[in-house]
Order: sequence, then structure tokens, then C-alpha cells
Amino acid sequence: MGGAAVSGPGTLNMSRMKRMAGPDPRAGFKAGGTDCSTSVPQGLLKAARKSGQLNLSGRNLSEVPQCVWRINVDIPEEANQNLSFGATERWWEQTDLTKLIISNNKLQSLTDDLRLLPALTVLDIHDNQLTSLPSAIRELANLQKLNISHNKLKILPEEITNLRNLKWLYLQHNELICISEGFEQLSNLEDLDLSNNRLTTVPASFSSLSSLVRLNLSSNQLKSLPAEINRMKRLKHLDCNSNLLETIPPELAGMESLEMLYLRRNKLRFLPEFPSCSLLKELHIGENQIEMLEAEHLKHLNSILVLDLRDNKLKSVPDEIILLHSLERLDLSNNDISSLPYSLGNLRLKFLALEGNPLRTIRREIINKGTQEVLKYLRSKIKDDGPSQRDSATETAMTLPSESRVNVHAIITLKMLDYSDKQATLIPDEVFDAVKSNIITSVNFSKNQLCEIPKRMVELKEMVSDVNLSFNKLSSISLELCMLQKLSFLDLRFKMLPEVLYRIFTLETILISNNQVGSVDPQKMKMMENLTTLDLQNNDLLQIPPELGNCVNLRTLLLDGNPFRVPRAAILMKGTAAILEYLRDRIPT
Repeated sequence: MGGAAVSGPGTLNMSRMKRMAGPDPRAGFKAGGTDCSTSVPQGLLKAARKSGQLNLSGRNLSEVPQCVWRINVDIPEEANQNLSFGATERWWEQTDLTKLIISNNKLQSLTDDLRLLPALTVLDIHDNQLTSLPSAIRELANLQKLNISHNKLKILPEEITNLRNLKWLYLQHNELICISEGFEQLSNLEDLDLSNNRLTTVPASFSSLSSLVRLNLSSNQLKSLPAEINRMKRLKHLDCNSNLLETIPPELAGMESLEMLYLRRNKLRFLPEFPSCSLLKELHIGENQIEMLEAEHLKHLNSILVLDLRDNKLKSVPDEIILLHSLERLDLSNNDISSLPYSLGNLRLKFLALEGNPLRTIRREIINKGTQEVLKYLRSKIKDDGPSQRDSATETAMTLPSESRVNVHAIITLKMLDYSDKQATLIPDEVFDAVKSNIITSVNFSKNQLCEIPKRMVELKEMVSDVNLSFNKLSSISLELCMLQKLSFLDLRFKMLPEVLYRIFTLETILISNNQVGSVDPQKMKMMENLTTLDLQNNDLLQIPPELGNCVNLRTLLLDGNPFRVPRAAILMKGTAAILEYLRDRIPT
């Protein structure tokens, strides 16, 4: 420990000894308070001195015991009982406390003794009954993460603006009515959650939070957003759900870094264009009063994957919806739409919701069959409305008598090999023969009686990316599926999650709902770094492994309709991010 150390059993570091012998400049605080022997086990304190971490969550504490505040100041009790210490008991070599968790207790206040823990980088006091914070919080200069959510704070102390190293600040579920002056000084803040408070405005100075990546303002009483918000050059995730917003500042459409925008449950009647939001992947604007969707709203959304327009007043969908080449999920439910553009069928959607619309052009039974059947129907209408004479001639020339059952139009125009709904036990060779030299990106062999994957699928290994084998009688999957080099979408109906799926690292989507799947392997699932959508609804999962929360690339995780008890329905309703966070919090340490 440096030149001042002496050797031998029972000896102390002299610099530490000097500190203990003289009067402690911080020892003027009352040493009374909650009895540590009953509220905090000595073994827990001993372990905290070694690790620098102390977790007192859920211990029914009404105040923080003095021994916690003074853990790095006082000589521990065991030091007075034994002067001979082994290598594992050298309390004078203790680590300063850097992480303190005192959440889920009954704390109504914290004292200024908080300053006795200047090394703290994480302070978690969520789910208590705090109405204020001590001014001494300003002295926690090293603090990087502060969680004060689920308390009763009405105002934030100005001293919080001194925490210049703060990166994560969680203030959701309090009673805040305004934001402190000087808040913009938290220039290193990356994640800020102010949801479920009573905020009526967001100050323009917020735009100075230049490092902010995620901002959650949902469930407040905001009527507007400041135009200056577009100065947040790193902001990727903006959540303004459940407010009173009537308009969106056009400047918001200039946020180049924005990837996820949540505007559900507001009072919006119009949408801005998004000329600069080229990275926007998810736009959630359901439950508003939007009456019109125009081409200008869509033409710049080049990267959009999820578009939620449910529960509005839309009467039509523009033909320009076909410009959204990347779109995977489109929710149009509960609007006033009477017809859809047939071009919608050419999108490679994985989810399309149309319930609650007065549609006249699509029969109810087709809608009830699901997304792929609706898209197939819309594509067929494109054909019925008359392909060009050239297309007709080409199709006639290519359709040999032996190929009469093969949809050559789909092969040429849609790059799809479609032999679905035939109740066939084998896919005839003529189907594969019809491909010839054409490029095929999608295969649809659904609604047949297949017991195994057709071996000739390997012929498409260098080009096919979407495979639909749902509603067959597959009992296992052969390794040939791994040879499909570009496979990113696979639709199955199965009794267990096939082992081979874990080896297809290009997969982006697994739809395996309405089966009898009883378990998943979270460790193998985590290796599937491209997997973004996992639909496990209506299976036989008795438990969800907490380690599934480590699959952080999942954007859509659907678990409804399984017999597990946790996570409860309230967590599932909060969406994928909340489910993953819930699971991660329960991983054994």
C-alpha cells in the first residue's frame, strides 16, 4: 500500500491509522438512528467494503441506518474484536462504496449524511416515499446513474444540476410540475426519463442537452414541444405518448439522428413531413385524430420498419405507401378506411392490422387469415386489374403445360415461388423447374401437408430471404435450411423450437405463435444478433427465462397467451423494451 505500510499480522496502513486516530472532519453527524445490527446484517456491510456495492432493496426501511452512510468512515465492529486479520479481512484496505441501492423501502427523506459517500457512481432510490432530496446531493460529483423514480417529488433541487458526470437520470412516476433552472448544465446526460409526472412545458433550454440519446416525456400534460428540440443532435429515442399535443413543431422533422418517435394518445390532427429523419425506424402515432395521410408524409421515411396509425380517422391510404420498402409492421386498425391500394401487397410486411375498418374490397375471412393472406390477395388483384400486354405475353410464353399449376406471374413480377394452399404432401419438381434463371427472394409453401422441407430448396440458397412454411405437418427441420445464405424471415408452425433455427444467424424474424413450444434457449437466442422479431404467442411456455432479457436486439417480443405467471400482463402491455428490462432485472447475480 505504498511506502508507509509495515508488515506483520495485525499491523495497519499508517496513513489510514492516522485518519482513524485523529478527529474525523466528517464525524460531526449524529451517530444514532436505525440500529444496524437489526436492519443491515454485518456480513452484508463486510461484503460491501470489498465490492464497493451495497443492495438494501426491499428491507422495509423507514430511514437509512447510520452505518450505511458511514461505511467508509467508521472502523467496523469486527475490528474491535480481533487484532489479527487475514488477507480477506483487512478492512482498512476497503473499497469506497460506488453503488448503493436502497429502492423499494419506506424512506420519506434522506439526510445530508449522503455526502459521506462521495465515490458513489450509482444511487438507486426508486419506489420510496421521498418528497424531496437533500442539498448535499450536489457533492456526489462522481455520480453517473441516479434513479429516483416512483417517489413523490414535486420539485427537483437546483443542486442536482451540479452532477455534471450524470449519464442516466430516471425521474418517472413522481409529481413534478416543472423542471429545474440550469437543468441544461447536465451536458453528459444520455438517458432521461420524465414520464408519468405533471409537466405542462419543456423549456427551450433543454436543447442544450447535447449528449442526450433517449428522452421519455410520456404521460405528462404537454401541449407543445419547443422548436429548439431539433438541436439535440444525438437524440435517437423520443417518447411523447399520452400528452395533450395538438401539433408537432416542423423542426422536429429535421432531427437527423432520430430512430424512434412515439406520439400515441395525443390530439394530433396533422403530421409533419420528415425530410431529414432518414434513420427513423419506428413511428407510433396511434390514438390521435389524424384524418389524412399524404405522400409528403411518407416519401422520406426510407428506413421505417414500424408504422403505427391505429385509432385515428384515416379514410384512405395513399398509393405512395409502396415507397416504404423497409416497412415490416403496419397498424391501420380502427380507422375509417374503406379500401386499400393493391400496391400494398408488394410490400414485404410481416404484420398488417386492419381490424375495425369498414373495408369493402377485402372479405372478412381473408383478413382473418392473417397478414400473408391479405398481401397475397392484394397482389392477385394487381394481376386481375390487368398486367401490361408484355407481361401477359411473357407469362403465356413461359407457362408450359407442365407448369400450369405454377404462378409464373409471381415468379417474374414478385420474385416469389408460390405453391401455397394446395394440401400437397410434396412440392412437385415442376414448381422448382419453373424458376429457370429468374431471381427468387421469397418462397411460400404454406397450407400444405409437408412433413419435411423440400430438398430442392437448396437450389435457391444464394437468393431466397423469405420462407413461409406455416400450416404444414413438419415434425423436424433438416440442416439444409442452414444453407440458405440470405434467409432473414421464416414463418413456421411447430411443436418445439427447432435446434437448427439457432444456427441461422441471418434470421431477423421468427414467427412461431399458436404452437406447443414449451421452452426457448436464451443463450443460443442471444447469439442470433440479427433477430429483431420473436413471436411466441399462444404456446405452452410455463416460464420465461430471465436471460432472454439479454437479447437486446429484439424490437418485437410477443409472449401473450402462454401459461406462465411472470411477467404479468401489466408488464407485457408496456411493450418489448419493458419486458426485456424486467427480465434482465431478474437474472441471478
